[in-house]
Amino acid sequence: MIEISDAELSIMHCIWQHHPCTAAQVIEQLQHKAWHEKTIKTLLNRLISKGALSYQKQGKAYIYSPCIEQHAYQQQASSSFIKKLFAGRLTPLVASFSQQHTVSADDLAALKQLVAKLEQEGKNHD
Repeated sequence: MIEISDAELSIMHCIWQHHPCTAAQVIEQLQHKAWHEKTIKTLLNRLISKGALSYQKQGKAYIYSPCIEQHAYQQQASSSFIKKLFAGRLTPLVASFSQQHTVSADDLAALKQLVAKLEQEGKNHD
């Protein structure tokens, strides 16, 4: 899995949402972070070096596109996180989260549906 820092992940989120895009577009999208233009360009270059982004040169502009899909990265990163902090177990993660944050009625309903689906799939595999 490609290791992506929190700052680099902000860049990736922007590019996942708006690709292909130029550095100027990324800078505009991330203006709320008050990062210097040079910082953003450094992060873009790091992501290229890591293989997370590709680029094409068009005139004076560079056009950036993701080399990894957001969903695939989320799956790998969440799996790594759960293994590292919760010994690969999901229940302690959910319990810890629910102790620190309010779980919305929508999220609770979605979790119940997921559990029901998993239980049904388990019955089908027996």
